[in-house]
Amino acid sequence: MSIYEIDKICYRVQHDPPFRERMRADPAAAVADAELTDEERTALLSGDVARLHQLGAHDYLLGHLQRYQLLGLDRETYQQRMKTLLTK
Repeated sequence: MSIYEIDKICYRVQHDPPFRERMRADPAAAVADAELTDEERTALLSGDVARLHQLGAHDYLLGHLQRYQLLGLDRETYQQRMKTLLTK
């Protein structure tokens, strides 16, 4: 499992503005070199924060994605997707 890579990507979104802009412009290219499983890559690029959480990604770091409105996420969408965990 390479979920640490997801955490690193989320950390970079917060602390590396040029990377954040690459994520905004072309997320697939921005993370092309990241060592992710197919499932992790798919969940990340689709903004499936609930699945990333289930896989072990850190909630605080995942929040950076919605803070910068990346991968189709904003505060409301992020909360809705995370709430799906409560209904399962």
